[in-house]
Amino acid sequence: MRKRGKLLLTSLAVVLAASGGGYAVMAAQPGARDSAREQRGDGLPPATAPVQRGDLSSGLRVEGTLGYAQERKVNGTGPGVLTWVAGEGAAVERDGRLYEVNGKAVRLMYGSTPMYRPLKAGDKGEDVKQLKRNLQALGYGTGLDPEDPVFTAGTATAVNRWQKAHKAPETGEVAKEYIAFASGPQRVRKNDAAVGDEPGPGKPVMTLTGTERIVRFQMDAAKAGAAKPGDKVTVRLPGGASATGKIDSVGNTAGPDGQKDGGSGGGAGGDKKAKVEVVVTFDDPAAINAPDQSPVSVGLTGETRKGVLSVPVNALLALAGGGFGVQVVEDGRAREVAVEPGMFGNGRVEVTGDALKEGMQVGIPKL
Repeated sequence: MRKRGKLLLTSLAVVLAASGGGYAVMAAQPGARDSAREQRGDGLPPATAPVQRGDLSSGLRVEGTLGYAQERKVNGTGPGVLTWVAGEGAAVERDGRLYEVNGKAVRLMYGSTPMYRPLKAGDKGEDVKQLKRNLQALGYGTGLDPEDPVFTAGTATAVNRWQKAHKAPETGEVAKEYIAFASGPQRVRKNDAAVGDEPGPGKPVMTLTGTERIVRFQMDAAKAGAAKPGDKVTVRLPGGASATGKIDSVGNTAGPDGQKDGGSGGGAGGDKKAKVEVVVTFDDPAAINAPDQSPVSVGLTGETRKGVLSVPVNALLALAGGGFGVQVVEDGRAREVAVEPGMFGNGRVEVTGDALKEGMQVGIPKL
């Protein structure tokens, strides 16, 4: 259905819906174009802007939070009193102390299988292989086969060396409560228990994260298609510095304000939009030194069109006969030229038309 007149805002909304273009397009309100023109009696627009040729991106900018990867809780595994705990913000590497119970250290080892049992001669499993790999990396397990899932006599010897280095009883066995496996180096985000507490089995002692810096942000589920794993992004950091990175993951649909499906949103929250969580990793995470939980903004690249003609979005006008056009200003005169709008992005719109050339001046409202 075509409508005559200059209902620019309505018409632009239709074009945006059809093109799947940008998400932060600024358009003049109905009638704004006409009122701007009335400011001059010679029929010329109050201001002009050039038609440009170049790359146009449909990217958008969203607000996010700087953090660390892979947050997890570490629970106590046995009875006792907490006698020492690593401080918040501390980085803990392989064989480092996370906390102590009754004066005995709980140490970090690398692996994906949790420490769910004591390890001793004759045991088999992925946790045994993990233990062997860690003992080798620490220099105690020379000659061990890390792909052999059996806790051998050689494994017990390596455990004894490890225990001797830490002035612990040389039992050749590893108690369940004295190792915590994680994927790599860890950072203490916060302490959930204090020295003197009795954490006990299943009670959290601390919250850990990985040491790699990441950004998390949320998007409306309807717009999540603008963020795809592997897409390049630019992150604006506190203080004005920028860093490059890429989208690592796009989560499943969540409830209002990021609440997971099935959560209680409350009566007033029923009209809120579903969100998805997006995680961004940095190309050079070691260069990021801003504080944890700092607010940042993320520029999503979106689709890019190469070498296209574009004009400011507010240069578009709805033609009386239907379709869109721009007002070209040449030699002190203005004329309307029909154009076909394409992709929107960064306040501009791609335009094609036989009478349009790079460098031409087009009218814009002086708002």
